[in-house]
Amino acid sequence: MAGSDQTVDESRRRAYLQAMGIEAWVPRAGVSPPVAAPSSGPHRAAPPVVDLIEPTPPRVAAAPLVTPPPEVPPTPAQDRQPPPEPGSTWEPVWESAWEPVWEPPPGLATPPATASSTVPAKHAVPADVADPAPLLEDPGALTWDALATAVAGCRACALCETRTQTVFGVGDRQARLLVIGEAPGADEDREGQPFVGRAGRLLTQMLAAIGLARDQVYIANILKCRPPNNRNPHPGEVQHCHGYLARQVELIQPRAILAVGAVAAQNLLGTDTPVGRLRGHWFDYGPAAIALRVTYHPAYLLRSPDQKAKAWEDLIEVARRLRAAS
Repeated sequence: MAGSDQTVDESRRRAYLQAMGIEAWVPRAGVSPPVAAPSSGPHRAAPPVVDLIEPTPPRVAAAPLVTPPPEVPPTPAQDRQPPPEPGSTWEPVWESAWEPVWEPPPGLATPPATASSTVPAKHAVPADVADPAPLLEDPGALTWDALATAVAGCRACALCETRTQTVFGVGDRQARLLVIGEAPGADEDREGQPFVGRAGRLLTQMLAAIGLARDQVYIANILKCRPPNNRNPHPGEVQHCHGYLARQVELIQPRAILAVGAVAAQNLLGTDTPVGRLRGHWFDYGPAAIALRVTYHPAYLLRSPDQKAKAWEDLIEVARRLRAAS
């Protein structure tokens, strides 16, 4: 009777476990279940052995291999510069700038002839500044018409490649007053006359204030061609045009010269003194010792109208000199 009850209880236990989704351990065929050691106490059934299936852990992708950066050897102690001591004079060591090496393209044996091919870039001199080319004719022996023709066809520097036309000069060729500016601008390059546009209109008003019409004076520039982007003239460019301007001065023989702006004044007088220190004085210009006065450029006066009073003082002195010379 006890054996049949044990069989019923075992069948019921397995049914319960199966309903709960638990797999019970079943002895394999031909293998005897383990025999429990005899116990002196009341008989208890051995606990069933459950075959638990452990879940398989998910696969994790292996991390990519990272190549460590190469180790940089430490700078030797002798190459390091110690910080300056308090109160000492310390000069940093400057390394020479890296400069690229020109590589000729296939089929070209030698690099093109440029200033940078023979001179380092940081010391290169513009081609139109170094070694001015000789003029085709000596301006010192030319008449007015021959001089104008020579200027119109001048190709002594690179400005001839970017100009629209030359700006020779305009006005009375026997004028008592010669006005000299720096270089043609965009308006002058387009119209072929010096001092047009807003700055030119202001100059005309300044001359009228001392009783001179525009056609009673002669107006010229240091340069006969417009520099690109209205930059300041290079020294070599001024040297190219110097003979033309000097011949104009010889032909006009003015009583006075009015140099307007820093570029004109400094090149005519051979100095780098600012205009503010040059104005207010008379200078002798050229072999004939022509009286020269410096004033501000009309374009500067348009930007700084508070300086017009000083320009008026310069004009008054020019008018006095012209009256004294007549």
